[in-house]
Amino acid sequence: MKHWMRALSALVLLAWLTACGSKSAGQDTLVVGSKNFTENIVLAHMIAELIEAKTDLNVERKVNLGGSNVAWKALRNNDIQLYPDYTGTIVANYYQEKTGKSEETLQKARELLKNDGLTFTEPYGFNNTYTLAVTKETAQKYNLRTFSDLAKVADQLVLGCEFEFMDRPDGYPGLQSVYGMKFKDVVGMDHGLKYRSISEKKVDVIDAYATDGQIRVFDLVILEDDKSFFPPYDAGTLVRDDVIERYPEILTILNELGGRISETDMQTLNAKVDSEGLKAEDVARQFLVDKGFLEN
Repeated sequence: MKHWMRALSALVLLAWLTACGSKSAGQDTLVVGSKNFTENIVLAHMIAELIEAKTDLNVERKVNLGGSNVAWKALRNNDIQLYPDYTGTIVANYYQEKTGKSEETLQKARELLKNDGLTFTEPYGFNNTYTLAVTKETAQKYNLRTFSDLAKVADQLVLGCEFEFMDRPDGYPGLQSVYGMKFKDVVGMDHGLKYRSISEKKVDVIDAYATDGQIRVFDLVILEDDKSFFPPYDAGTLVRDDVIERYPEILTILNELGGRISETDMQTLNAKVDSEGLKAEDVARQFLVDKGFLEN
């Protein structure tokens, strides 16, 4: 019995030491998150790859968390420490403030974030603004070129959009207010299902991102936002200030991506995942290698 008790005590001690060691190691671990669409996931993998390659920090990846508000809450709760986001989303959706032109929106985002202990890095170089898209057949049938054209016939059409777009002030409610756009029906769905739905004629109009690779794949028509309703959505990394204070090199590393990803680049990367079936992490790493950030 004594031997058994000693053995049990040793196992308990070992478990306790292991737990302590894991906790200590966790202090040098950063968690990179992402929203639930291809582009954001690819960008999150880029961020993680750079940090892993250029620091001794452990990086945990929690991609595909959910919509904007899910990732935002996770960041503020310190469940994740950084993730890719967009200036227009920060200003209009998180803080419900008015946006301006690209530089104005960037500076306003940074001012608002400062009060919450958050930093937005140098923008990557592309503006992934929202837009509305239809098939060529629908555009020709209703003579659609602009959002104003669409508003005139919206009551005959079905909009397919992400669930959060249905409620965001910079989404459908705003379109109703600015353009008087009221569709016959609005169907909420995940980002990846929208293109299949419009190609199968289950919906007539979808909300889209300017950098979606599937716009080209499905040969859709992008309508002109003729009243400039959608704000600029310049992409960059949103990171907690306490992380930067503890690891100052992180900001330098993240800012290396500043101005290095064009809209064409991002559209191509998205298409590699959505249309060619490549893994997001592989696409992200290859881009960094091709651009000289990492060695092959």
